[in-house]
Amino acid sequence: MKIAWTTTETLEQAKILAKLCVEAKLAACVQISAPITSIYNWEGQVEESTEFRITLKFFDNHLTDLCKLVLQNHPYDTPQWVVAELSDVSDAYLAWAQD
Repeated sequence: MKIAWTTTETLEQAKILAKLCVEAKLAACVQISAPITSIYNWEGQVEESTEFRITLKFFDNHLTDLCKLVLQNHPYDTPQWVVAELSDVSDAYLAWAQD
């Protein structure tokens, strides 16, 4: 199982991406975190913005299609897309996710 993160500017954008991923059965679960503050360099300037973090849980065989779906439907020009391998997942949660 893997986990990925991205962010959007609005809650509505986050919900749209989350629903697309779950409806396509590419992610078992997508969680949207309350507003976060992001500070970053963009085009030579330090920027600060409020964003919504999207956490996606999925299986390795969906990585390519999930990445494509998120990036094609993401409102940002250069969206965050970070993926990590989960090394310890409870048997019950894993079974639920596989269903």
